[in-house]
Amino acid sequence: MSNEALAKDAGLAAPEQKPALRPVPFRGGGFRHRPHGAISLLVFVGVLLFWELGCRFGIINSIALAPPSEAFGAIMDLVHTGLLWKHVGLSLYRLIAGWTLGTMLGIGVGIVIGLFSLVRAGLLPLVSALFPVPKIALLPLFVVWFGICEGSKVATILFGTFFPTVIATYSGIDNVDRNLIRMGQSFGLTWLSIVRKIIVPGALPAILSGFRISAAIAIVLLVAAEMIGAQYGIGAYILTAGAEFAVDKLIAGVALLSLIGLAIAWLIGRAERHFLDWRT
Repeated sequence: MSNEALAKDAGLAAPEQKPALRPVPFRGGGFRHRPHGAISLLVFVGVLLFWELGCRFGIINSIALAPPSEAFGAIMDLVHTGLLWKHVGLSLYRLIAGWTLGTMLGIGVGIVIGLFSLVRAGLLPLVSALFPVPKIALLPLFVVWFGICEGSKVATILFGTFFPTVIATYSGIDNVDRNLIRMGQSFGLTWLSIVRKIIVPGALPAILSGFRISAAIAIVLLVAAEMIGAQYGIGAYILTAGAEFAVDKLIAGVALLSLIGLAIAWLIGRAERHFLDWRT
């Protein structure tokens, strides 16, 4: 006789069979984007292929828009003549110097505006008044102040990146959850600890987003500054190509600027993944 029959004869019910456990997918990372690097590469290659074939078959006027192969040839000419690094190196120096100084000053001023009411009352109207002013229009003034050499170019980039960084920083501080600050106060944290452990990390997403905007502004101002009184640099190269009506060189210069922009975006993305891993 089986065990189930014995249990039934003894008046005992057979133990119920529990259903098999099914794993539940994690739902805590809602709206989190998944990387699809292959798609972006395919789109980029597809655009270049369509551009090249369009120029080859006459769909696109190659005089008005040179094919990518000719632009690549112009870049290779820069490599062979040794001028590529001279143009790119000087542009990177001006960009890094101006952007770094502008963002560091912007973060400092944005933090004190976000934390101190008296400073906000004094500086915020000034920032709001100067931010809409086109920084390119001030370039001749910077040339008068700092000369036609590197000082005026770095100052233009610094001035242009300073204001968006200030606004992004104090806006990020204003948007920090006040319940977290009250919680820190209830646990007896000092003012400095609250700033360092709650306010600054909470404002980092906005600050890093401001980095992306200020970097794009810095590249625009870099080209404008190098078109005035610069012998070398990507902006000077583009200006010379435009004067010569060399469309392939123009597109080559724009491609170099795009590569710099992609490199900066990649670096900021790495910084976001490193400093904002607590959001995942």
